Amino acid sequence: MEQKTKINAEDGRQDFLITREFELPLELLFKAYEDPDIVEQWMGTKVLKLESKKQGSYQFETTDPKGNKHGFNGVIHEFIPNKKIIRTFEMENTPMGVQLEIYEFEQLTDDKSKLTMHVIYESVAQREQVLKLPFAQGINMAHNRIQNILNKLK
Repeated sequence: MEQKTKINAEDGRQDFLITREFELPLELLFKAYEDPDIVEQWMGTKVLKLESKKQGSYQFETTDPKGNKHGFNGVIHEFIPNKKIIRTFEMENTPMGVQLEIYEFEQLTDDKSKLTMHVIYESVAQREQVLKLPFAQGINMAHNRIQNILNKLK
């Protein structure tokens, strides 16, 4: 089955673009990224902190099957409701560096919207390391969960 979330990763670059169209109104899609309760549901993580504002920050925690806790956090540099979020993302206690994430939200129709994520890594090698993981399947599954969870809130 074709994945609805598309990743455009050009060779030799330290970034990629992720796009997904949702059968959701723009305001509802944006809510999936600003409401801690909804974030916990689709990400499957615990939201320790989520300050949905310019110069806010966030801290999430997940537990692996062995019971080990893994944290990730970042700073929100720009927050324009229903339009754009620019933030950093850092996995704690890993050699992976900080990445920059630019989320742009676009209304296509009253009941359809699009998310474009521009993710920039510190190096080409770091980006390639991420792409070797089951990253594409994981982001597609997460986006499917957003669609399913928010369908219930329509």
